Amino acid sequence: MDPPFEEKYKSLLTNATLLSKDKDYIIMSDYEEHELPIIDLHRLTLSSSEREKCVKEIRQAAREWGFFQAVNHGIPQEILEGIQLEQRKLFHHPFSKKAEENILNLSCYTWGNPTATCLRQLPWFEVFHIPLTDISKISGEYKSLRESIEAYTATAEKLARDLSEILAENLGVSSTFFQENCQPETSYLRMNRYPPCPFSSEVLGALPHTDSCFVNVLNQDQIGGLQLWMNGKWISVKPNPEALIINIGDLFQVASNDVYKSIRHRVLASKQAERFSLAYLYCPRKDAVIESGMKPSMYRKFTFGELTEQNARDVRETGNKGGIPRFLM
Repeated sequence: MDPPFEEKYKSLLTNATLLSKDKDYIIMSDYEEHELPIIDLHRLTLSSSEREKCVKEIRQAAREWGFFQAVNHGIPQEILEGIQLEQRKLFHHPFSKKAEENILNLSCYTWGNPTATCLRQLPWFEVFHIPLTDISKISGEYKSLRESIEAYTATAEKLARDLSEILAENLGVSSTFFQENCQPETSYLRMNRYPPCPFSSEVLGALPHTDSCFVNVLNQDQIGGLQLWMNGKWISVKPNPEALIINIGDLFQVASNDVYKSIRHRVLASKQAERFSLAYLYCPRKDAVIESGMKPSMYRKFTFGELTEQNARDVRETGNKGGIPRFLM
């Protein structure tokens, strides 16, 4: 079922084209492990004073970490378990089936990086990246997968919208912005699998990046490997089976004029274990205008479509997306 990484990238691996000495790509044998701030979202439904304390914690985590763990987040356990099961079933198909041009009636499966010229451009993962506008196309033998996606994304969308409205309240963002621009079908579901990697000391599971969204609702297993770039070094995030991870995306960093942080993160490859994660990327329509309500703005305004097109060009030309720094004033 694993993609043929060693066959396709034989020349890179056998020539020991090691990762750049750039700090983003250095892999060490040991890292500090940290637990992200844990926020009980049930407190948002309690007294006004308790709600305000919770709101302050959410905004503080967005400023200082760009990440936090959410417990009592409102997504039922049976929905989480259902989509985790369907995700595993899908990835455990033979590679030849996954690589078919229109699996799921979509062109949504990728693995590695076909344009990689060195190991620093090679992620050891396989991905189903599904625009939610297209989930109605998933049918036939994948009917149960579609039903699980529909159940999960309906609850993840509510969570992402509620958090986004809280984060935006003090930024000068229109109170109707998310209702008008972030519809259920404008977001994306990204299902990731990181196969065991014999070259885990030289190859990353996922390359350093930020997320091009407002917030990402991340559901991961307990294998570990997620790392954040904090205070000039990579730190490992300790998995928590009771929590979802919420991270701030590029769009909120722009909207907040850099008050909220879209933190670079990556995933280490594991030599022996496969790892799964599921990202719900809360995104607006392509014509939605992204700008800061705080003046003077650090960024020129742009549409979400402009950002995604620029990122795609950057990836084709350099192997990495330039992201929001390209829109700095």
